[in-house]
Amino acid sequence: MFSAIIAFFLATVVAALLTPIVRRLALAVGAVDDPTARRVHTRRVPRLGGMAIVLGFFVPLVVLYALDTQSARILFSQPRVVGGLVVGSLIMAGLGLCDDVIGVGAKMKLALQVTAAVLAYASGLRIDGVTLPFIGAISFGWIALPVTVLWFCGIVNALNLIDGLDGLAGGVAFFACLTNTVVAFMGHNVSIALLSVTLGGAIVGFLFYNFNPAKIFMGDSGSMFLGFALAASALLGGAGTQKTPTLIAIIAPLVALGLPIMDMLFAIARRFMMRRSIFAADRGHIHHRLLDLGLTHRRAVLVLYAISLAFTIIALGLHFGRSWQVGVALVVLTTLIFGVVRFVGAFSVTFASRRGMDPMVDKLRRAVPDVISRISAANLDDLPKTLERFCEEHGLLAVEAKAPSGARMGSFRWETPTAAARGLREAVSAKFALLDATSNPLELEFQFDSPDGAVGPQAEILLQLVADAVETRLQRVVRARAASASGRLRPVS
Repeated sequence: MFSAIIAFFLATVVAALLTPIVRRLALAVGAVDDPTARRVHTRRVPRLGGMAIVLGFFVPLVVLYALDTQSARILFSQPRVVGGLVVGSLIMAGLGLCDDVIGVGAKMKLALQVTAAVLAYASGLRIDGVTLPFIGAISFGWIALPVTVLWFCGIVNALNLIDGLDGLAGGVAFFACLTNTVVAFMGHNVSIALLSVTLGGAIVGFLFYNFNPAKIFMGDSGSMFLGFALAASALLGGAGTQKTPTLIAIIAPLVALGLPIMDMLFAIARRFMMRRSIFAADRGHIHHRLLDLGLTHRRAVLVLYAISLAFTIIALGLHFGRSWQVGVALVVLTTLIFGVVRFVGAFSVTFASRRGMDPMVDKLRRAVPDVISRISAANLDDLPKTLERFCEEHGLLAVEAKAPSGARMGSFRWETPTAAARGLREAVSAKFALLDATSNPLELEFQFDSPDGAVGPQAEILLQLVADAVETRLQRVVRARAASASGRLRPVS
């Protein structure tokens, strides 16, 4: 117990001291989050805070090991298992760090997450089977590997997706650590208790700077590290033994993470219903819905903390309760999930999007008639400036035309200063292929923010009208110049 207390306070102090240093580093390397339609913050915020959490977690464990405390000896008595946890969590932290600084594609992220999960499986952190009430032990056999990979990837991505408000992912992870700590202490599992307490302390130290208004975000380096560490520590009790965990032992950590897991499942279902990639970002998460209902940023986070606390209490009830208490906990769990879905309208954004309620549409609907008339009156040299003005006045981030050498309208690109600074990492684009009268190809591309992470059908139609107007004007100019050259008409600019 004394070692756990020391580990908690040491982790808190280390994370709290390192976070300002990491913040300055993030600003120096340009690892910042810019405001977008999908983001809820309105200023640039550095996002490498996960590095402070990682060091806040590992430094106390190294100190306890150097001091040769009993709890550290017990933890490190399984070097292969601990090695799997350390290597896998560092892979996640490194992957998140790369994504925070330079950006990593969704498929590459998933591939490295699977790699870390396979390494954890090889080290002994696995789900080989489960013991069911009245049935007994069931071995998973060859499907143990995919089940374990699903466990790790699911929890990692659940924490990553819930990281949308100041202090939210950290707070949710802290409640999960609290659940694991109580279960571990009651079950006299020193290793899980030490890991959970240390991770919780690192989170608390970081939350001093991350709670609204946040001075720094944890970024993917923090959320993916936390997800992997929580997933691994929950399996540590059965690692290296022949016992299969009970169903409750598996369900309790999942229930403790009920909020992010529920949000992840809703996101997958929502994107499937909208026929979009499950990796596509949108603004339909539970925290977004609370903001849309009128809650302030801080109140939304506190409401979600309360929901996470409720999931924690239910998880403990499932783990320690008797038969009737488990039944009550399951009823309360079902009621809580149903209540959250009803209160936040988890799928209303889906149906709104399917009805075409794209926030960009209203702007474009008012702007398109005017820009079409301006394009029709513009000469060839003024077309780029006309398109730039259209984008600047109506919230588009960039416009680009790509043309072959010798084409009547040359290539050009314009973008807002904000877009240039952040590299348009989260912008969506609508591309249109055009032809002038002499069949010279031209690709016209508009880039803008979208809460749904995709170009809505009505927005695409409206931008298509603009592209058609450009194509028509190009063809008229080319035909008029050809006719002028033959002496039939006056030049038309």
